[in-house]
Amino acid sequence: MAMFVLASVALVVVVLAWVLRPLWRMRPAAGAGMLVLLALSAGLLYLQVGTPRALDPAERVAPVTLQQAIAQLEAELEREPARVEGWRLLGRAYLAQERAGDAVEAYHRALALAPDAPVLLTEMAEARARAAADRQFDAEGIELLERALASDPSQQRARWFLGIARRQAGDAAGAAETWQPLLAQVDGATAASLRTQIDQARADAGLDPLPAPEAATATDAAAVAVRISVSLDPGLSMQLPRGASLFVIARQPGGPPMPVAVRKLPLAMFPMQLTLTDADSLMPTMKLSRLDQVELSARISASGDATPQPGDLESAPATVATGPETAAALLIDKVVR
Repeated sequence: MAMFVLASVALVVVVLAWVLRPLWRMRPAAGAGMLVLLALSAGLLYLQVGTPRALDPAERVAPVTLQQAIAQLEAELEREPARVEGWRLLGRAYLAQERAGDAVEAYHRALALAPDAPVLLTEMAEARARAAADRQFDAEGIELLERALASDPSQQRARWFLGIARRQAGDAAGAAETWQPLLAQVDGATAASLRTQIDQARADAGLDPLPAPEAATATDAAAVAVRISVSLDPGLSMQLPRGASLFVIARQPGGPPMPVAVRKLPLAMFPMQLTLTDADSLMPTMKLSRLDQVELSARISASGDATPQPGDLESAPATVATGPETAAALLIDKVVR
């Protein structure tokens, strides 16, 4: 870092000396004074608004423990407190350390920046419940979950937690009613387990169990091709370009580079959940439902262009079978060079 600073000072002096040549020739003393004044001003301005610590290689070492990652994230947020995703990551990290009270405070900061984000409302409610002595959702937590579902009824975790809250409050019928829409959103194995929970709540409320599920038809099987969860490596969270777009791309394994299906989404909270279907196919002659397997990838584009550009963030490709029971997970963890 010392060599960099010396080289920078030398460069500033040379540039200023060249710019101030007319003054040097006419009034050498004034030229020298102006050179010193401008060089000092540039240095002081950098120390005031720049990031001198970024020149230290030790500051760029990747964390090897959760505590180190938290310390780096805390420092980043102290310098740049308007990063919603940063506060959310910090809250999740605190929860991993069983620091639920600190997590609540982190989510408070995130919600101050994005008060209507359903994912933040849900995770804040969870943090409050974990911080409570009885580990139960209080009135404010329930209100947060209801706001999350009012904003986005597809929020599965918010619906699950709200059902738990109503079960805790002794409202078994309300819990069963809250959980029931989840049956259409989850895979078959999860639905079977969930149905048991719902039927137990209905029994406690004096209600009959749900009717037996109907067998899926071939049309139903073709309607859902692949359910996908897209996550972001926490180490890249502070590199998210503002106004970027997320592309989720499906290709034929071993086939042409032309995508079979593409979904473009505005950047939101991670992990993001979506489903690719034939409606996302680009060509009528090649649809997802016609493929036995598909290669999936996800990319965050700063330009909003489908063509990869240096600086974009992307996942490794993953090949999965298509079908209504298929669920894939993609992790965006590398930078396009």
